[in-house]
Amino acid sequence: MEKVISINNLSIAFNKFTEVVKNVNIDVVKGKTTAIVGESGSGKTLSALSILKLLPNGANIKTGEIKYNNKNLLNLSQKEIQNIRGNKISTIFQEPMTSLNPLHTINKQIEEIITTHNSLSKKEAKNRTIKLLNEVGLSDISSRPKIYPYELSGGQRQRVMIAMSIANEPDVLIADEPTTALDVTIQLQILELLQNIQKKMGMSLIFISHDLSVVKKLSDYIYVMKNGKVIEFGTKEKIFNNPENKYTKELVSTQNNIKDNINQKNKSIINIKNLNVWYPIKKGLLKRTIDYVKAIKNVSFNLGIGETIGVVGESGSGKTSLILAILKLIKSKGEIIINNKNLNDLNKREVLELRKDIQVVFQDPFSSLSPRMNIEDILSEGLMVHYPNISLVEKKIKLKNILEKVGLEYESTIEKYPHEFSGGQRQRIAIARALILEPKILILDEPTSALDVTIQNQIISLLNKLQKELSLSYIFISHDMRVIRAIANKIIVLKEGLIVEENLSKDIFNSPKSEYTKKLISSVI
Repeated sequence: MEKVISINNLSIAFNKFTEVVKNVNIDVVKGKTTAIVGESGSGKTLSALSILKLLPNGANIKTGEIKYNNKNLLNLSQKEIQNIRGNKISTIFQEPMTSLNPLHTINKQIEEIITTHNSLSKKEAKNRTIKLLNEVGLSDISSRPKIYPYELSGGQRQRVMIAMSIANEPDVLIADEPTTALDVTIQLQILELLQNIQKKMGMSLIFISHDLSVVKKLSDYIYVMKNGKVIEFGTKEKIFNNPENKYTKELVSTQNNIKDNINQKNKSIINIKNLNVWYPIKKGLLKRTIDYVKAIKNVSFNLGIGETIGVVGESGSGKTSLILAILKLIKSKGEIIINNKNLNDLNKREVLELRKDIQVVFQDPFSSLSPRMNIEDILSEGLMVHYPNISLVEKKIKLKNILEKVGLEYESTIEKYPHEFSGGQRQRIAIARALILEPKILILDEPTSALDVTIQNQIISLLNKLQKELSLSYIFISHDMRVIRAIANKIIVLKEGLIVEENLSKDIFNSPKSEYTKKLISSVI
């Protein structure tokens, strides 16, 4: 077992005092994939980035060595380490849009990394760039590489990043959460691409992630980190089949959570019939409508009292348009019946009254909570709109009760601002804000995708608990089939505005009918 990189007794501290990585030992085997997993703040990214001395300002290596080809990388000069970066050891980051220069064309950025480390003519670098774009599945882009990053989709931008990272055929590729910002089907494409390139080039891959379903597909060896330490190490088989550490067991167990079925004869609270959402395409001086983007096409389904419907699909499938139509925030055709009232027949006052019964929890709690309002103001906002004459005593009782329901203490929470809480705590506050009006329906738009896997599990458990206590009905939007399996009784699979499959959660996972659904499910199996 030949080691290409060895990290020995690595310790990293911020401002020389706060130790965030503590005596970490990691070996990277030649030609194999070594995964480093853990929640935010576990030290996984800092450990990997220290290999190329790419630590953020204020972070300093206190002790340890990082061996590559019998050289301690930490002792190299700036010029020596620059000769290795992007050449012998390369990196792919999580968000390609922020990693690519928006002011330079794709071909210029790839050619730059080639010519930095090789004495090639401009023509040779151009030919190499076209070849690389073809290798990463961008043959349509290779014929017109003079385009900018904003002109590409998320998956295409990540492929460009991969092309840049393998341009000089590195020995080691560090991939830091390279699929987290992508839809599940695009994730699978990128993972398959990385596997194919690794096999073809024989390179070693260091894969950093908090998503065990991704790690399970890709890795040979796994290091589990928590609070700056490696708490468990082993082969993929050992970690998934026989984990020893309590935290590792918790991570692995979240992969297999399945929602209990409910009585499917429950009365419906929402009935959607033949729903269509079309966006006009206007052109010309007079902005005449020449065509339509058909975001939702003849969608029909029912949501029962106390039931959760999971709506899954990739970007552009129509998930967001479906939500906006149900909330009457965009125009639609068809019937949206909530509590036996047809939404499209109601006037503004009646719609406002009905909105108490249907609330929303958004994807990113930090951007959905106003940074200028404290928690009392955030939670009280809806109350003041719908109950303007509520007394201070009644308001305080409601605030205290709802914070306790979501697992937060009233006294230590109420006067603070959103930035003073963790991501999981902020999402609990967002759920409290939605529940304070005592709604019957919650629409949850990717509410766990911005959270670590252990925090995701806590939020899902909280939502399931609240649903039982309050007989809530959920429409849960996600592209993560692992999360859907843990929360949904029934699943609707959307593709290009159409329902391609609808069934009970257990039936979807046990015997999916459409090829598209099978592809989505393969991401968690």
